[in-house]
Amino acid sequence: MQTEKKLPACPVETTLMLIGDKWKVLILRDLMPGTKRFGELKRSLGTVSQKVLTSQLRDMEENGLVARHVYAEVPPRVEYSLTDLGKSLKPILDAMSCWGEEYKQKNS
Repeated sequence: MQTEKKLPACPVETTLMLIGDKWKVLILRDLMPGTKRFGELKRSLGTVSQKVLTSQLRDMEENGLVARHVYAEVPPRVEYSLTDLGKSLKPILDAMSCWGEEYKQKNS
């Protein structure tokens, strides 16, 4: 986990700093069920560029939310999974999903 950055005093701001990007939330959503390879993640996210996905995954790994495992194979195989800290965000994602469903029902 990053120790160089000073965390904001507000816990909501801290959470947003760690997962506030659109792609980070969707990466978390797609990794909740289990481990995925880079290509699987890219396909499931749709329009994300390889550069952005790589950057987001590196940032999440640096912050202790995602684990990256490289297998010594040719070609190299890289898998991503959530750490325990990343998995602890499940209630937040579940609440966002419920809220989104209610919003869609009321506004359709």
